[in-house]
Amino acid sequence: MRFYLGREKITNLKEYVIKRIKRTVKFDEFWALRDVSFTVAPGEVFGIIGPNGAGKSTLLKIIAGVIKPTSGAMGVNGRISPLIELGAGFDFDLTAGENVYLNGAVLGYQRAFLKGRFDEIVSFSELSSFMDVPLKNFSSGMIARLAFSIATIVNPEVLLVDEILSMGDMHFQEKSEARMRAMMEGGATVVFVSHDIGKVREICDKVLWLERGHLRMIGNADEVCERFVAAGGGQGL
Repeated sequence: MRFYLGREKITNLKEYVIKRIKRTVKFDEFWALRDVSFTVAPGEVFGIIGPNGAGKSTLLKIIAGVIKPTSGAMGVNGRISPLIELGAGFDFDLTAGENVYLNGAVLGYQRAFLKGRFDEIVSFSELSSFMDVPLKNFSSGMIARLAFSIATIVNPEVLLVDEILSMGDMHFQEKSEARMRAMMEGGATVVFVSHDIGKVREICDKVLWLERGHLRMIGNADEVCERFVAAGGGQGL
């Protein structure tokens, strides 16, 4: 996955358009991911670890179909529920209740289905007193709780999780982990990104270690996590 980063500061749209027409806008080429190839088996809990800037979130966005890779191919067999980019699919000027229907629609749920499961979503999120409050007044933890409750109202075939289990209080983290484990036991494939190496080691079968956009190591969770920590990475082990 290649991105182009602007070299110079452009202060307004007019200046940018003029430079584009004259072809004088200068960019630096940045490869967020390069030569990364792997397969996740059905029902597997697959971890992705690495330092900040390694390309973990970019990789999840490619799997989710949010962005297309510059080269190469990615295929997913199954219905995806992505728990990445908290707040994506939300309108922060709308209430939490309105966002249940909005975000649910983004995830592909029908309005009738959401209406029938609305009380269950609210109950799991523990936000019943805040459903008429605009989302812009929510804390990041409350947004995470609402997002998780909506995305996991059905058992997805593929669940993408990017640090969301670290959001909110300990009680809700435990509830979220219990629901995710129930999905695993139901056969869901989980791709889990976290800096908490102890948690990765606890729940993952296999782990991919990314570093500066390159695949450093892939294999058994214990082995990869041990090597990663020995190299000076990770927390919570």
